[in-house]
Amino acid sequence: MSSSLIPERPLLISPSLAATIGLEEACMLSILGDMATYLPLVASNGREWLDLDETWVSRAMPFWTDYDVQRISRNLKDKGIIVLASAPYVESRRLTLAFDEAGRGSSDALVAAPAINTGANLIAPYWQPDQELLRQIAQHNIPAEFVRQQVPEFVTYWRERGETSHSWGAKFLKDVLHKWRSYETQIARQKREDSERQVRERDTEFLNRDLETAMHSQWRPSKDALEVLVKHASISLAFVEDSIPEFVVYWQERGDVGRTWNSKFIQHVKRQWMRYSSALEHDTEPKRIPDDWQPSKDVYDVLKLANIDLKFAQQQVTEFVLFWRDSNQVYASWNTKFLQHVKFHWAKQHALTTVNSQQVNHAGQQLPHSSGRTRDSSLAEQLNDRSWAS
Repeated sequence: MSSSLIPERPLLISPSLAATIGLEEACMLSILGDMATYLPLVASNGREWLDLDETWVSRAMPFWTDYDVQRISRNLKDKGIIVLASAPYVESRRLTLAFDEAGRGSSDALVAAPAINTGANLIAPYWQPDQELLRQIAQHNIPAEFVRQQVPEFVTYWRERGETSHSWGAKFLKDVLHKWRSYETQIARQKREDSERQVRERDTEFLNRDLETAMHSQWRPSKDALEVLVKHASISLAFVEDSIPEFVVYWQERGDVGRTWNSKFIQHVKRQWMRYSSALEHDTEPKRIPDDWQPSKDVYDVLKLANIDLKFAQQQVTEFVLFWRDSNQVYASWNTKFLQHVKFHWAKQHALTTVNSQQVNHAGQQLPHSSGRTRDSSLAEQLNDRSWAS
């Protein structure tokens, strides 16, 4: 029975063959097998070649584009089913091919050949994608450099597994596509994270800018900072208090702004106290100040740590010695007394006063409190203590 809906002889495709090598490949193989039965074959190099120009290809496979013909014939070659002698079809407009030994001279044997001889093989140690495969990959807008970088890992992976394949080109294409999509996802995520981080940094910078302040004459270390120095570092509270004016003077003159004044102050006092504790003399026997007394080098080192001008300190020596010679008093360490004296006059010269609003004479002695500031009695006693300079 004939039908107008089937004007030509239909294609016969084996379901098992299509499942093995692919539907398109099985379809082309069936067409080529039929054409090999009625077209002349050319014997060369031990094979019989079927040579088809674009007229024959278009007539036998009108449902495929030139690129489809090139792709499917290439797949058949990669699977070891046919041997292609012609250049890529899109360029040459010709298919010159030969079948394997099992398929010669019989279309039935040709169709059965893939089920008998799969043509699968191990990947070669120096396998490289050919130009046709690279063109296929380029159609996905994947950079050539990215493709080349994937080859060594791909070859190493499949050689270590020891598996065979009909088409390493097809496997490589799938592998590259997967890795490229992963790479694009990673780049997109990184860009998003970078953008979010920049927004956070910009917001943080904006907030921090609002919190930054310049040093001012009324600055005081926080309660927590005092606790760190006095309670945890075991530094005399009086020593800490006497360090405030010089600290304020130094940073006021620099004109800096910041958010970490308490941290800077803690480090400032710790450096001075360490030097003071380890280097200054602590005689056990009080004595009068000698006529030719001079502060030790360690005193100047401590004053340098306090950012006090050494020339200014040296100018205080004569007056200091004269005052204490006239007072006829005795102390265990004149170096510590001089240190307190210089710190006081340095602050006074810059019109600064300590927080306890004490009035101190030019020799560093405490005078009665001035009215105008009321303090807790226990705290006042601590602030009045200048035992560190005794």
